[in-house]
Amino acid sequence: MSADLVSGGWMASLKRWAQGLASGSAARPASVDDLPVRLGEQQFRVSASGMSRTGFDQALFWVAFGIVAWGLVMVYSASIALPDNPRFARYSHTHFLSRHLAFIAVASVVGLLAYQVRMDTWERWAPMLFVASLVLLILVLIPGIGKVVYGARRWISLGPISFQPSELAKFAILLYAANYMVRKLDVKESFVKSVLPMVLAVGVVGLLLLAEPDMGAFMVIAVIAMGILFLGGVNMREVMLILVVMITAFVLMILLSEWRRERIFAYLDPWDPKHALGKGYQLTQALIAFGRGEIFGVGLGGSIEKLHWLPEAHTDFLLAVIGEEFGLVGVLTLMICFVWMVRRIMLIGRQAILMERLFSGLVAQGIGLWIAFQAFINMGVNLGALPTKGLTLPLMSYGGSAILLNFISLAVVLRVDAENRALMQGGRV
Repeated sequence: MSADLVSGGWMASLKRWAQGLASGSAARPASVDDLPVRLGEQQFRVSASGMSRTGFDQALFWVAFGIVAWGLVMVYSASIALPDNPRFARYSHTHFLSRHLAFIAVASVVGLLAYQVRMDTWERWAPMLFVASLVLLILVLIPGIGKVVYGARRWISLGPISFQPSELAKFAILLYAANYMVRKLDVKESFVKSVLPMVLAVGVVGLLLLAEPDMGAFMVIAVIAMGILFLGGVNMREVMLILVVMITAFVLMILLSEWRRERIFAYLDPWDPKHALGKGYQLTQALIAFGRGEIFGVGLGGSIEKLHWLPEAHTDFLLAVIGEEFGLVGVLTLMICFVWMVRRIMLIGRQAILMERLFSGLVAQGIGLWIAFQAFINMGVNLGALPTKGLTLPLMSYGGSAILLNFISLAVVLRVDAENRALMQGGRV
């Protein structure tokens, strides 16, 4: 890793942390359990006691598995009554359960295949995947190809299923941003040469997403890209400039869009009679669900809000059903699981960067940012802390495209971890 990479911001802190590890290891005799880690021109030995040196992070795998399994149960609970609605009358009571289970099965197979792909291969594929995502974002806007649901053209029909290109765009921009930072490492201090081209790329994706419209996906993509630029060592002043521009752009989009303004007003006072049955209806019903759940919930399957009161209970507002059926204890447990999982992913990324594997480290940490930010937005919306926005809860909400890309992303993180462990043992990837 070049001196430039460790010279600024958080990387300087990271270097001090590594030096602390080194000084700690210098105070005791070297052990056969110590693993070599190089940072710039210096080499350290880090204790590996208690850590499996082969395979992948099994704790991360099982926590993610538990979240997915809980999500499967909750999708069934939240959707079991939907066939009573004339709109879903032709569906069986297990329709959404069986489809969600099928999505998980397909995503598991694809995730297993993604795990076999080496990180240097993902690095080569990054530009092509980014271009492919742009093509799909253009195709979805073409009448006859893009499928319109609730006034938004976000899906491409593929026979019995629909694919959402914005989910692929999140993964593609993540890989592309990490690849871009590796290529622009020597000029990362130059706004024109390093930051501006990435901002323009995100701007193009944003324009396509806003044409659908899908402001939620654009927010996630912007945060992923900005986060990777920051983690890659871009000057903090430039990051703050990008942040100001992003916030200004989002404020202007809200001010210039009447229906977005109405959604903000409804969020500020959802119980107002003119909002309670309109833009604020979902939020008020979600808050009622949390209120009914109290501390320990009404019990699995006991939700009343899912009985045609709360719209999209099995997708965007799944957390409200969890809150009603499992109460405060269930919601806090789920939050702790997400916090633990994101922290574990970020540590895997940090370890890769310490081993001079910048692309792998940025990809892993970008995935951590993606999961953390989208979960934060979804939970904030459900709890009434943020304005209503159509973003699913990662790994849990019903939706094939989201589940597929979530599984692929986690498979990539596990691959980064597996390669880290193999290299620590002096092996090859």
